[in-house]
Amino acid sequence: MVIGTRILTLRTEAGEVPVPVTIYGPEAGTDGGWLCRYEIGWPDELRVSVAGGVDALQAVHLTMQKIAVDLYTSDEHREGRLSWSGQGGGYGFPMPKGGRDLLVGFDKQFDG
Repeated sequence: MVIGTRILTLRTEAGEVPVPVTIYGPEAGTDGGWLCRYEIGWPDELRVSVAGGVDALQAVHLTMQKIAVDLYTSDEHREGRLSWSGQGGGYGFPMPKGGRDLLVGFDKQFDG
């Protein structure tokens, strides 16, 4: 079950390309914890990953943080080619404390 999808935009030589970020509903793990899967639809490859938590809400929160780390450490971000809701506005995913120096735009204003 999909919780939601956010569409980012990647500027390429061929024009703007959508980069969907999809979060799936948390599922009970085999060890009593919870897992939450996500996908980032980069044009050249689909990144699929998962984060785990002690309950469903923590799994979703940690998944969103993991997405922020993936986006902010990407070459596409470093090159200034990735955007959501306008260039330089950030991506709207919570960043763990250790990565907050990477934030830009509204992400930096509200979470930095």
